Amino acid sequence: MGDATKFVTSDPEIRFSVRFDTLERGASGQKPIQRGTCTFPDGQTLRVVVNDEKGASTPDGTFRVFAGLRSDPFILAWIVSAMRPFQNLLQNDNVLCIVIEFDTRRVLEPDRGSLFGVIAETVPLARQNALVGHEPSRLDWVGRPEQTNVRLNCAFLKDADDLRDLWNQQTPFAIADGFRSLFLQRLKDSLAAYDMHDGRQDWTPAALTANANMFLDDFLLFDVAKPINDTSHMEIEKSTLDGKTYQTGGGRTVDANVIDVLLTWIVNRDRELLRGGTTKATKPGSKTFPYFATPNLELQHVTERVNLNAAPDKIWELIGQFGGDWHPLIANIKLIGTGIGQLRVIETIDGKQIIERLDATDNSARSYRYTNISGIPASDYTGTLEVKPSGTGSSVEWRAQYLGNGQGDLVVRTIVSTLFKTGLESLKPRFGAGK
Repeated sequence: MGDATKFVTSDPEIRFSVRFDTLERGASGQKPIQRGTCTFPDGQTLRVVVNDEKGASTPDGTFRVFAGLRSDPFILAWIVSAMRPFQNLLQNDNVLCIVIEFDTRRVLEPDRGSLFGVIAETVPLARQNALVGHEPSRLDWVGRPEQTNVRLNCAFLKDADDLRDLWNQQTPFAIADGFRSLFLQRLKDSLAAYDMHDGRQDWTPAALTANANMFLDDFLLFDVAKPINDTSHMEIEKSTLDGKTYQTGGGRTVDANVIDVLLTWIVNRDRELLRGGTTKATKPGSKTFPYFATPNLELQHVTERVNLNAAPDKIWELIGQFGGDWHPLIANIKLIGTGIGQLRVIETIDGKQIIERLDATDNSARSYRYTNISGIPASDYTGTLEVKPSGTGSSVEWRAQYLGNGQGDLVVRTIVSTLFKTGLESLKPRFGAGK
């Protein structure tokens, strides 16, 4: 306990594995179907259909499994690089999740020991007979939330190498000896930077080192013999480091505000509660299976417009083709095919690639509609560019609708709005601003 705190795992390892099949073609007019197989610690297997709200259960009722798209319950209401409270950056975001429900008394045998360390990892399928290179051993893994993006990749450490990819290739519960000192030093440097961010030192050197050592062997701790609730996250670790006996089951519930808990701990050691810009997720979790709330399927909208002092046909002559050489954020553009279905492959000036497909065009109405294929972190994305008469000049409107996909609405909205607004504003010097 205290500055000598260390949590060490021991056998046996209890493993749940889920492997997903390739998509199956759906019936006429129906969406494709994806299935997966969950393998349990006792060797049982269970087939599950992705997005089946009821999930699937083993014949003996020991396990129940859901896999599919749900509303992301995570709350990230900070601009961490500036330690500034902000709105939830994951607002309206959806996440692919796997839920495995079981009776801990039957599966974990807590009478033999009730304290567990848990990680989740994403591992690529092995390729057979690959001629060049090999897949990484794992794409990523997570124990306590934000080991990589907050603790290892501290924004306050200038010119520090990004260690996140190297970390993700480490074997959970067994960090390679050759890298332990590297990761430990980074954690110590990061935690020291967070501690002094408010200008006050709350961590002694010995306590900070103990905290770094605790985070180094990274796994989520929970005790199934004690109560776990929305505020018990990291209580086991914090109590042990403070030299006290922990009172809760620690762990992490669906609705736990883990970022506020983490930042309060590493910045001021719980001296003063730090609150982000919001304490509620888009859709809080529920108390019934599958616990994660239904996905956010409300279309989001972005519209930007500009008034110009030129005739609509003159403006359409420049911007009405599906290419985009006129746009200042585009470094290169390649067109594939012609007419409806034509693709444009855009390379932006910051090196990103966007691929879009032409869906409809109407030169008489001076408009075209397109779909984003990749490059924008959204799904069901449709954009429209249109020029209309306005007074003695013209109005150019660029709009899009989409669903969040792996990024919160604010992130997607900022990307799309910046792209639209920068392009439209660049037309003013060419044609003059309208009234």
